[in-house]
Amino acid sequence: MDHLVYCDNAGKAGEKVLDKILAGTKTMVVRGAAGRKIPHSRVFEGEVLYFMQKGTTSISAKAIVKNVQNYVKLTEDEINKVFDDNQSALNLSDKQRERWHKKCLCLIAFDDVEQIEPLDFDHQNNMDDWLIVEKIADVVIGTSIPYNYDNSKF
Repeated sequence: MDHLVYCDNAGKAGEKVLDKILAGTKTMVVRGAAGRKIPHSRVFEGEVLYFMQKGTTSISAKAIVKNVQNYVKLTEDEINKVFDDNQSALNLSDKQRERWHKKCLCLIAFDDVEQIEPLDFDHQNNMDDWLIVEKIADVVIGTSIPYNYDNSKF
């Protein structure tokens, strides 16, 4: 499977998440929720992550999933420990840490990051901030197909 990851614009001193990924100062992304939510338990080693800056229409980087950590029903102390143990890879600001401070977490480490020739994203109304697709061409203008959540079901 391929994964499309929306990267937030917000960061300390205006640094964007995608900039950190491309600079190599961020080698792990996190998604969290009160209960299991995509991509929890749906990302696997060797799959491809594609990144796009939130608010743009271009998919501009990719990486290979190296490791995945899935957590459920974490206590406050456990959430803090997960963040503390992974901060060097996550490179989260205080604001981002607060945003993702949830009982269910999915941490995805990646490597082999590369900028790619921008792909024009075909945004559809029912899309979330993490998409799981058979192939990235399924969400690129000219080759896209109607998006459904078949690949996102638990």
